[in-house]
Amino acid sequence: METVTALEDLRAEASCPICLDYLKDPVTISCGHNFCRPCISMSWKDLNNSFSCPVCHFCCPERKFISNQQLGNLTEIAKLLQLRRSKRKQQEENLVCEKHNQVLTFFCENDLEILCLQCNSSTDHQHHRVWSIEKAASFHKKNLECYIASWKESVELFEKVGTMQTRKSLELKKKVKHRKEEVKSEFEQLRLFLQNQQETVLRQLRDEEMAVLAKLNENLTKFSDHASSLKYLLKETERKYVKSELELLADIKSIYHRYKNLKCPEPFSFILKEYGYHLPPQYSGLNKIIKQFQVDVILDPETAHRKLFVSEDRKTVRYGNTMQNLPHNPGRFYLCPAVLGSNAYQSGRQYWEIEVKDKPEWVVGVCDDSLPRRKKSQNQPISVKNGLWGIGRCSQSNYIALGPRKANLLPKVIPSKIGIFLDFEMSEVSFYNLNDRSLLYTFNDHFTGRLWPYFYTGTDSKPLKICTVTDSE
Repeated sequence: METVTALEDLRAEASCPICLDYLKDPVTISCGHNFCRPCISMSWKDLNNSFSCPVCHFCCPERKFISNQQLGNLTEIAKLLQLRRSKRKQQEENLVCEKHNQVLTFFCENDLEILCLQCNSSTDHQHHRVWSIEKAASFHKKNLECYIASWKESVELFEKVGTMQTRKSLELKKKVKHRKEEVKSEFEQLRLFLQNQQETVLRQLRDEEMAVLAKLNENLTKFSDHASSLKYLLKETERKYVKSELELLADIKSIYHRYKNLKCPEPFSFILKEYGYHLPPQYSGLNKIIKQFQVDVILDPETAHRKLFVSEDRKTVRYGNTMQNLPHNPGRFYLCPAVLGSNAYQSGRQYWEIEVKDKPEWVVGVCDDSLPRRKKSQNQPISVKNGLWGIGRCSQSNYIALGPRKANLLPKVIPSKIGIFLDFEMSEVSFYNLNDRSLLYTFNDHFTGRLWPYFYTGTDSKPLKICTVTDSE
């Protein structure tokens, strides 16, 4: 083994660093390194002032090299002792630089590129860290060992995550299956409820039909009897009409009396009842809204008109005739008797309730920061407004939705308590009549900024009250 190593060392010393073959006409330059005369001549061919050693980059002052006959003799001896190269070495020697057609023997750490001797001598890699192939390969093998260890950990981690995601998929299927069963069950209950309601309503309608038909028949009998009486009276009158004057006048009193006492029956008219039903509480989506999204809204006195009086708990506001001496606030309403909630909302879902009772005029809803506070147009709140989404009462019987568009409302039941559901994610605000739990109106718009709970009291002294969480439970 030592002999083989020695022979390899001898061969290395007898090889040219440029062509990596045995030295041909070996020469020595100023730094002491040896090359084939043709190789070093070709390497220095285009150089004029400074002649760099291809191995150590020492700058020789002149193009000068000394013939080394002794090294030439050793080279001839090394040729005789040449060992068969391994297949791997032959393959490595076949890797040549495409640019210079020289064997690749160096590795640039800066550019992570394999170099030949001429590439290494070029200005492109002059100040770079250049290693031999063996040293670079050893370094990067150790470096890759760390990467491999790290990647193995990553693979194990992601395999665990993949397993967890697979379990989540199975869990999702189970939950969806369970939810489907719940939905089917709820809709089956609802179908049975609606079927029972339908049968009840149809039965009531049939009963009403029979009752109305009986009254129609009774009325028809009265008209038939009346017609018979008229026919009999007509025949009697015609018979006495042709009698003598004395006989006619003798019975005239009786004829007039019978005519006056003959009463015509009233024609019978009817209007069928309107049949309807209310869903039971378990089928009302409003209950889920109240439970999940109810917020505790309080009033902001700093925004209240100077004739509005806010209670200590900031839950109630009423209009008074006395103008209060309050500090100036750019957020205060000056011409419109209105006040805002203390908290603005710009995400999520919120629900709150307002008790309006029998107030003749009011508006509740939400507004953004663009709603004017001081303009004279603010003195006309029952109109189309930008920056406001609300509903209100403008007289004893007129209800209205006002905002970017205006709509008249016709609630079946007069509302005394209003529920407001703000869905910022869907850009919707909905208003509910809590007296019959019906939907009064929904605005679909595009909300871009903060939204504040809005309360307009009108000019009557009856209060508006924000219901607390316990009031609605």
